[in-house]
Amino acid sequence: MGRLDPAVAAGRLAVRACLPRAQRSSAQPTNAGAPGEPPLALVACSGGTDSLALAAVTAFEAPRRGWRAGAVIVDHGLLPGSAAVAATAREQCRALGLAPVEVVAVAVDQTAAEGVEAAARAARYAALDDAANRHRAAVTFLGHTLNDQAETVLLALARGSGARALAGMAPRRGPLARPFLDLTRAQTEAIIRAEGLTAWQDPTNQPGGPHASRRSQVRAELMPVARAVLGPGFERALAKTAAQLLQDADHLDAQAGRLLAQAVSETAPAASGKVDGEPETRLRLDVEALAAAPPALRARALHQGALRAGARAGDLGAAQIEALDRLVTRWRGQGPVALAGQIAATRKCGKLEFRAMPIPITPPRRSTWTP
Repeated sequence: MGRLDPAVAAGRLAVRACLPRAQRSSAQPTNAGAPGEPPLALVACSGGTDSLALAAVTAFEAPRRGWRAGAVIVDHGLLPGSAAVAATAREQCRALGLAPVEVVAVAVDQTAAEGVEAAARAARYAALDDAANRHRAAVTFLGHTLNDQAETVLLALARGSGARALAGMAPRRGPLARPFLDLTRAQTEAIIRAEGLTAWQDPTNQPGGPHASRRSQVRAELMPVARAVLGPGFERALAKTAAQLLQDADHLDAQAGRLLAQAVSETAPAASGKVDGEPETRLRLDVEALAAAPPALRARALHQGALRAGARAGDLGAAQIEALDRLVTRWRGQGPVALAGQIAATRKCGKLEFRAMPIPITPPRRSTWTP
């Protein structure tokens, strides 16, 4: 028997850590499928290097942990021949022994204000969520690597983002897991070679390619320079920083959630139409409770409150959070703060009220706020 490639071993161990040994009993993982049926792990596979490597090691490791393993290939339809690329990825996954394997075609709004990359991401995650529900998957694996994490942190730094964005991508968030966040792109390439697979090279990851993003420029131009200047370990150092900040951000968000719960007014009317001719009040918060809190917690609580009231996360920028904070801490009789999603916030009788407005509101475009 030949020696196991170190990259393959690392990949299998990473997947194993995400798959607790399944017990065929009433203690099945959430969304695990029919009683007595092994739980299902789905791999989001584009046919590219990282996701195909993840599919290969998951196909090996899952049955040994008492799990089934399948795959979902999302065809964004943005490139010529995308259907053929998706079909090839489907056949590769089937050849690895994954089942079920399906291709899901999505429509991406190429005129979206947030850009094609963001619109494609939203469509992809919606498709993955739908597939997980239909197949009753317990977990969906994403193929992001340590290199992706480092790029994410650098992009967040460039935007002037807070701790939550600098924390990068979480290893596990709800039903989504990223087993390869501690593996490098070089390791996934080694897995592909060791398994005798051929990965698709996405042209959108190349500068100047179709629908090329800022991330592709960072990957091709900035990362090699940073690696040469700061040393080959700088990407792992960025990923380590992200992991530390993730713990901090989770703790602060939990504290902010408790603050929000304390600030919610018990006299807020039910969210059902107008009250006395006024727009529906979605949420009413006690200003005094918010004002007494540390600024970092108050900002997070205001962000969470705006989302609960119905504001859209993608349009909830730093300018809106700062304006909400001024309603709490620097009240001078100013008017309502518009929050995209037909929501506006105003201060009245010591309360911060989030109200539904009769027509959609689109505040000035600003960078999305992150705590």
